[in-house]
Amino acid sequence: MASQADASLVTLMWFKDTRARFVRVGRRKTEWEEIRARAMLSSALRMVTTSSLPRLLDSPRPAHLVLADGTVFSGFAAGAPAIIDGEVVFNTAMTGYQEMLTDPSYHGQILCLTTSHVGQVGVNALDAESDRVWARALIVQDLDREPSSWRSEEDASDWLRRVGVAVGWGFDVRSIVRHIRTAGAVPGVLATDGTEVDALVERARRARGTDGCDLAREVACGEAYAWDRGPWRSPSESAPAMDPKDRPPVAVIDFGVKRSILRRLVAENLRVRVLPPSVSAREVLTGGHAGVVLSNGPGDPAAVAGARELIDGLVGKVPILGICLGCQLLGLTLGGRTVKLPYGHHGGNHPVRELATGRVLVTSQNHNYAVEESSLPREVEVTHINLTDGTLEGLALPRVGVEAVQFHPEAAPGPNDAVGLFTRFAQRCRETES
Repeated sequence: MASQADASLVTLMWFKDTRARFVRVGRRKTEWEEIRARAMLSSALRMVTTSSLPRLLDSPRPAHLVLADGTVFSGFAAGAPAIIDGEVVFNTAMTGYQEMLTDPSYHGQILCLTTSHVGQVGVNALDAESDRVWARALIVQDLDREPSSWRSEEDASDWLRRVGVAVGWGFDVRSIVRHIRTAGAVPGVLATDGTEVDALVERARRARGTDGCDLAREVACGEAYAWDRGPWRSPSESAPAMDPKDRPPVAVIDFGVKRSILRRLVAENLRVRVLPPSVSAREVLTGGHAGVVLSNGPGDPAAVAGARELIDGLVGKVPILGICLGCQLLGLTLGGRTVKLPYGHHGGNHPVRELATGRVLVTSQNHNYAVEESSLPREVEVTHINLTDGTLEGLALPRVGVEAVQFHPEAAPGPNDAVGLFTRFAQRCRETES
């Protein structure tokens, strides 16, 4: 009987030889490719026994990703057996798969992760960015079965199956990324229920992206609630002293807010209350709030109903901090336009220049839309620029205490170079209170 190491080696060799085989619909694979693939699989299964294979590799189910432009990628299935459509995007971050999957900003999207291994630290309740998974489906190169973290509460594969997420693994994510970088963030269909490619083609052609979709209303809270939990700290790290008498109240307009944003506000000793996007400007202003945060969220900013009217009623009356979708909505309210990027910014290492200081921030980002710099009125100050493609990453209206950034200063996952934005916002709130 082959050892577990032998089984892993054989499986790895087989994947290396057979993945990256994708074709355009209408052009059949050659007979040689078919014979070779079947021979490789047969050889691998003869060399290892079922008892020596991990459960995920025991009779693996096929999975297919079919894009609207006809491109097909194949791999294997885990998680829930299903047919899922959505806009396919990729994220280049090395860590943080649980945070990404539970980030409401991924609603409507099939998430492809470029990192080599996913699942190695398991999952835990404290790292979730919401109370459920919002990504439509997940595509990875390798799905680890054995978590290696003292904070892990559950195996990632078991968790994904339990919460009903369709997962494609064993895919050549490099080929998927290269295609998206050329074709753009195209919609598509991921099938993990054994459906053949030919049956998916027409459904993939009909799949929708996020253009014109008001997805924020689908992920936002329906009722206001208070939040009082700060960032996770190691058991060996003591919590900083907070003055209970110096806690300005702030409102967070929930367009799909991440919990890490709320945690960072609490870490600045702010009293946080989350409000639904249906709230009126009058309700916000009469609530005694010293500042307002416009949160991140999914979908097309130009399609978010009522957002511009709400924000217009707040500008000039209270300090405002916009993050990601909040930055786009603020740009629209101030007279600018938003445009869709070819394949978006999704990752944890995007360089951004802070124009006032010349300092370069390494930032966490997750957005498909951006404010068009040339469309903004002259009084709006551009504060940050993306060093990769020159797109706008921050804007401000200093005379009324308004600031917004396209990236995620709270990270989760990602670096903390920009966390000082929360400190600046807290200072503006305290000045307003005094």
